[in-house]
Amino acid sequence: MPSQPTPELLFETLNAYQRTACLETAIELDVFTTIGADGATAKETAARCEASPRGIRILCDQLSMLGFLVKRGDRYRLTPVSAAFLDRNSPACMSGIVEFLRSSAITGAFERLTEAVRRGGTALSAEGSTEANHPMWVTFARAMQPMMAVPAQALAELIPLEGDRPTRILDIAAGHGLFGIAFARRYPRAEVVAVDWPAVLEVAAESAAAAGVAERHVGRPGDAFEVAFGENYDLALLTNFLHHFDAATCTRLLRKVHQSLGPGGRAAALEFVPNPDRISPPTAAVFSLMMLASTPSGDAYTFEELAAMFRDAGFTRSELHPLSPSFQQVVIAHA
Repeated sequence: MPSQPTPELLFETLNAYQRTACLETAIELDVFTTIGADGATAKETAARCEASPRGIRILCDQLSMLGFLVKRGDRYRLTPVSAAFLDRNSPACMSGIVEFLRSSAITGAFERLTEAVRRGGTALSAEGSTEANHPMWVTFARAMQPMMAVPAQALAELIPLEGDRPTRILDIAAGHGLFGIAFARRYPRAEVVAVDWPAVLEVAAESAAAAGVAERHVGRPGDAFEVAFGENYDLALLTNFLHHFDAATCTRLLRKVHQSLGPGGRAAALEFVPNPDRISPPTAAVFSLMMLASTPSGDAYTFEELAAMFRDAGFTRSELHPLSPSFQQVVIAHA
């Protein structure tokens, strides 16, 4: 006989906010760094974190059940994931991303999800996160750098440029600037023109200076749909940008990008790309919900949809590439 259904999935989903709260609290108390490579008991961790031993014990037990810690006897140790991404002593630490992912600009959008579903777009404001000079993008530029550093390097390795001559790179919605900067570091004769809101470009300029490429990193402030790009670029980068808009708006921007490229130029779009069924792989497919909650008409587009946008904008062909170890993919379109 078929097994009887249980309310477990319902219960777990409605209580999922508790998982988020556990991780956010552990980051705030610096639990992962405190436990570190040697491990620690709840009492030791509590003393270092200036917290209650009972509170730390219950928190660390929950983190063990979630897979962020391993418990042996009364001692807790980091898992490979928490050691790499949550211990502040790790060069790959990403704990700072909580500042963006748990910001009111993101969580507030989901507090009004019912209205967004009814409307077919964000209920926050007329333009949501696409509003001009939205301050959330400064937070994004600063908080998400640790998460984007490795994908930026991987993208620069994926797309070869001619290193024996000057090359031009257009970095649209540059944000933290790491993607364009990765190419500038790899190709000493490459110049990057970064487009974004003025306050965001200040963060990108700081990143360029820290990377030693400030003299080859030029900011062009303004709306990507309105600002003059210039011409004869070898490569245009559109990293985590197209998903904020509907297909017609994306195509309009891509026509402008196409016109800015020189002979043999390419455009590269980093995106969350679901399969045609739109429910797999989960990490990419679920991103459509983020766009529903926070933008008027954005979406997570399939490769077929993205390729059609590039084709309608005048590009001859498009290719889809994984960008390991990122869970995103890259569409490379040829002018």
